[in-house]
Amino acid sequence: MSTHLLAGSERDPLPGARDLGAADPGEQLQVSVLLRRRARADLDDRVARLAAGDRSDGHLTREAFAERFGADAADAALVARFATSFGLVVASEDLARRTVVLASNVARFNAAFGVSLRRMEHPGGAYRGRTGAIHLPDALEGVVEAVLGLDDRPQASPHFRRHAKPTAPTSFTPLQIAGLYGFPAGKGAGQCVAIIELGGGYASADLATYFAGLGVSPAPSVTAVSVDGGANSPTGEANGPDGEVMLDIEVVGAVAPGASIVVYFAPNTDAGFIDAVTTAAHDAAHKPSVISISWGGPESSWTAQSQTALDQALQAASAMGVTVCVASGDNGSGDGVSRGDHVDFPASSPYALACGGTSLRAASGTIASETVWNDAAGGGAGGGGVSAVFALPAWQHGLEAARTKGGATPLAMRGVPDVAGDADPETGYAIRIDGTNTVIGGTSAVAPLWAALLTLINAARGTPVGYVNPILYAHGGAFHDITSGNNGDYAAAVGWDACTGLGSPNGSAVQAALGPAA
Repeated sequence: MSTHLLAGSERDPLPGARDLGAADPGEQLQVSVLLRRRARADLDDRVARLAAGDRSDGHLTREAFAERFGADAADAALVARFATSFGLVVASEDLARRTVVLASNVARFNAAFGVSLRRMEHPGGAYRGRTGAIHLPDALEGVVEAVLGLDDRPQASPHFRRHAKPTAPTSFTPLQIAGLYGFPAGKGAGQCVAIIELGGGYASADLATYFAGLGVSPAPSVTAVSVDGGANSPTGEANGPDGEVMLDIEVVGAVAPGASIVVYFAPNTDAGFIDAVTTAAHDAAHKPSVISISWGGPESSWTAQSQTALDQALQAASAMGVTVCVASGDNGSGDGVSRGDHVDFPASSPYALACGGTSLRAASGTIASETVWNDAAGGGAGGGGVSAVFALPAWQHGLEAARTKGGATPLAMRGVPDVAGDADPETGYAIRIDGTNTVIGGTSAVAPLWAALLTLINAARGTPVGYVNPILYAHGGAFHDITSGNNGDYAAAVGWDACTGLGSPNGSAVQAALGPAA
């Protein structure tokens, strides 16, 4: 059978990884195969009009999107025949998400995709890995765009920072933060917020105690959805992924308690991350209008196929009127990479509302000062900079990235972040995790904060705002402009900058900018 290399599927071992030998041939796994989209050019045109500020087409329902832009059943049948010929089983098929999930063992997947799966060990743990590209039969050329899940290395990290002490000199409840930022009144009734989590879990008793302590009654509705075998599995470690899960739920639930919160738990792999986002975006039962993501990794840590797949998932969400808020990272302009400036993905997708970090001080119930979050002593800094992957979106034309050492560079590629909010652990959020009251910061807090704000606005409008980036960039006056500080190589400046984007929200002004329902 004649085969070809799947473009963008090349993998290298993780830095410092050691090969321990062949993976167990009998090990069972599932692999997500992503199919091409029908009428891709039409979708690109539709979203390009949204990016240019033309909302005359409106948003598509999930059903209409699936009909026009989902995968073709004939393509899924081709994959099924290929799978059967290698003894692989079709575990599930979703044409709206363009995903066929195959199940079998390592030996059969090795043969089907021309790979050699290995047991790898690296400083962060062990994983099943591969090196090089995936091979596909020529009959599937152009039909299959990505094959995800053969390699189960951790793909992303949570972007939260826990304060070293149970309390910080200056900390806030999420309700106090919302008050300082002038969030509009309301509870978000009738709305649904999706939260993506790649590990950890929540304890219902902790949530009940936390919300009761804030006077939030009744407590928000929280539902867990399993994706690719992920589950609500608290580790009992407040410094682990439980911290991310509880932070996200408690920020959204405190600010928009009338909204239902649905938490999509998936494995921390490229397949799990992408499947969680597509499951949330296309969820016709819960119908989230906002997705909050506080996980990510440097652009350079993604394969081209997985990066494209997740970017396309966010594009689809935009077309269906779903806003995706993404934390921009907690490692400043370098994003934790040893050399050069880097930005975090998926925050760098032009279809994400990238959320950066500030340090917020208050006095007498109002903002006293707000600067770029940057703790030079090792507490982290807000991620931001210029993408090496994504083209300059229309709504960022003419902007410049101010440099710490002076001068500014005109943006030639997508700039990150778009917006900001309090992220400094020293001025962080009072949160409850695994029975412990603590203070959390990081841009992980900013994504759910913005998700909650947009949920309040959606409830007031009666219809989702959807792809907000073009509108927000046209209304710079809706923000507290942050003009002091830096995140490493980039400096704050008047207007947009690569530390805090347009700035932190003036909630009522953001609501006015997004306007009433059309």
